[in-house]
Formats: sequence, structure tokens, C-alpha cells
Amino acid sequence: MKRVFLLAHPAKHSVSAPMHNAAFKALGIKAFYEALDVPPERLAEVVERLRAEDVYGSNVTVPHKLAVLPLMDELTDAAKSIGAVNTIINREGRLLGHNTDASGYVRALKEDGKFDFEGKQVLLLGAGGAARAIVYAVLQEGCHTLYIYNRSQDKALALIKEFAHLGRLEAVTKLSQTLKSCDLLINSTSVGMEYKGSDPDETPLPEGRVPSQGFVSDIVYRPEKTRLLKDAEAAGLPYQNGLPMLIYQGAESFEQWTGQKPPIDLMFEAAKAALR
Repeated sequence: MKRVFLLAHPAKHSVSAPMHNAAFKALGIKAFYEALDVPPERLAEVVERLRAEDVYGSNVTVPHKLAVLPLMDELTDAAKSIGAVNTIINREGRLLGHNTDASGYVRALKEDGKFDFEGKQVLLLGAGGAARAIVYAVLQEGCHTLYIYNRSQDKALALIKEFAHLGRLEAVTKLSQTLKSCDLLINSTSVGMEYKGSDPDETPLPEGRVPSQGFVSDIVYRPEKTRLLKDAEAAGLPYQNGLPMLIYQGAESFEQWTGQKPPIDLMFEAAKAALR
């Protein structure tokens, strides 16, 4: 029996285990996926255990995507370019750090959202770990300008400096004008996420504000419809939550571990059932 893990802190809110285990079962692969709550001080110890012969690898999520970088033996081009790892592949005891967040996000918007990035004006809320993959993805897809809004402008400016070679980026301090002109609004923060100690009715935008046009994308998938997406729906705007990104990035991770393409529809069904 092979094992796969999710390294997270906290880990209880994740639906990765049900969707991966459903895929393993459907394909007759003898493997089991388990979410581990890993405090930062135990990360190096847990990563070292991924070298075991019976381990395919792991997924990595908040708050460990940057912290695992120096623990890898090798990084793929995607992980190097994004500067974060969300997938670890065990290759005969050597750990390869990869990132499937960017490709998963693009696939979600293109296939499920029917959105074309080429030449578009994009406004990104947040400049944390999740934002890194989205910045890389959006610029690679040829957007015209990517605007970044973050409570700490220093973090936004640092992100812009790091990725400036890929395209046109600008930091914004006031949202009013950008909300009127953007073709795509992306929330990469955890605001609106439903978990202990948070208010799922919060919105990352100033009260009562929504874009004047375009598509609204929220990487949060619990709850299914955040306050931001409810406001987008009320304004008649197309929108998407974070579940398709979760499924598609997970599907690519699955293929990296096993060499087999997973049943996407079944992964969606399992994730939705877990969320219910």
C-alpha cells in the first residue's frame, strides 16, 4: 500500500483526501491519501519521512509552500519560477518539488469558466503564497496588465519586482477605478473562508463594492459561495469558486505520483460530497 499526504496547518478543512482516495479506488491503485496537520516546527521532520519506499509524495498547502523549498533535493522549472512548492514527488528517495497551482488555476478558468486571459486587465487581491502561482499563471497566459492590491503594499511591490520580467504589473492603493475597468477580479486571500475563528460573510472588498464588469474568481471553496461571489451573482457577473482549481491542481499531482490520469468527474463528485 502506497501512501500520500497533505502537509497543512490546519488540515481539517481540506477535501483533498476524499477526492484522491476516490481516484485511487476507481483506478485500482493500492494507495491511501491522508491530511496531516503539521506545525511549522515539525515540517522538516515530516518532509524527511516522505523519502520512505512506500510513499508516493505529498501535497503542500498553507503555510508550508515556501518553507519546503530548501528541503527539496530538486525543483521543477514551475516550482523555481513560482518560488513555491505544492507537490512533492518521491523519486527513489529523492524529493522533487513541483507546483501545479498555476496550471490548475488556468485550466479551471479556461475550461470551467470559459475565460480567455489574452489581453485582459486583471485585478488580484492578495500577495501571499497563493498569489505567487496566480501571478505566474496569469502573466504566462498573456494578460495585458496585472494589478495587485494588498493591505501591505510592501508585499505587493516585492511580488511585482520578482515577477516583472514576465509582464506588466502595477500595485494599486485605491480599488475604485480598477474595479470599474478590470476584466477579471481574483481573490487569492483567505477572507471569506469558512473555518474556526473566521467570518464566512466577510468580503475582501470594501463594503458594498463589486466590479462593474468582468469575471469574479475566488480561490476559496468552503463555503461554496463566499460573500464576494454572492455579491458578484447579485450584480449579474459570471463567477467561479476555488473548487475547480483544487481539482485540477490535484489531478496533475496525482498524475505525477502515479503516471496515470485520474477520473476528473469522480474527483469533483467526491470533493462536493465531502464539502456537503
